[in-house]
Amino acid sequence: MKKAQCAASPAKSETPSSKRLRPADSPGTTSPAGKDIADILESIDKRLSTFDARLSLVELLHREFKCLRESLEFSQQQVETLAAENATLRESVKCLTDNVTELNRENKKIKETVIDLQARSMRDNLVFSGIPEAAGEDAETTVKSFIKTHLKLPEDTVKNIVFDRVHRLGPIRAAAGRPRPIVAKFGHFKQKEHVKSRGRELKGTDFSVNDQFPKEILERRRVLFPIRRGFIQKGSRAVIAVDRLYVDGQLHRDPDTTPWLY
Repeated sequence: MKKAQCAASPAKSETPSSKRLRPADSPGTTSPAGKDIADILESIDKRLSTFDARLSLVELLHREFKCLRESLEFSQQQVETLAAENATLRESVKCLTDNVTELNRENKKIKETVIDLQARSMRDNLVFSGIPEAAGEDAETTVKSFIKTHLKLPEDTVKNIVFDRVHRLGPIRAAAGRPRPIVAKFGHFKQKEHVKSRGRELKGTDFSVNDQFPKEILERRRVLFPIRRGFIQKGSRAVIAVDRLYVDGQLHRDPDTTPWLY
């Protein structure tokens, strides 16, 4: 009996070395549960690192957004300031434009007044064109001789004509050139009109007798002559008075051809 117990006892007893050699307690050996926990912790650590990176990015984006918002607010203030300045400038430009328009209108009135005064100062003048020019001539004698010979006025009438002044226009020309016209200022308007009415006697000749006008009015009359001719060809009665064209008694106005009337 005792022998049997002794034989069985070695199987039940464990030495310290046998305990160290059990697989479960061997160094470097991890249980499946412990490994899962380590993996979970590592995954959590990675996710926390990723979250920290994303959080840093969010903070950076927040700072940039804040700077952008401040810049946008500053730009908005600048735009509002510029808009206000632009409105002020527009008002100033409008005021200046109105002033320039008014000045142009006043300038046109003054110019027309000057032209009218010049024309009135010439109302007693006639321009005789085509009369041959001689050295040392007396212009008044030349004009009276022309009136008697070519306009066929009686000698007594010619002698009674009074001139305030008679002279050639412009500098002396070459001998082969066209003679300078003569300007004669009559002392009496009726005598001037009488001489002018005899201008029909010069039809078909190289001579002409016309009223004297300022340069501006002469240019206007050059524009009106072909227009007048067109109305006459249509059967209308057209007359030019200074720088105005009357068709069948009505003043002809056209912004394109007669802008000086506007």
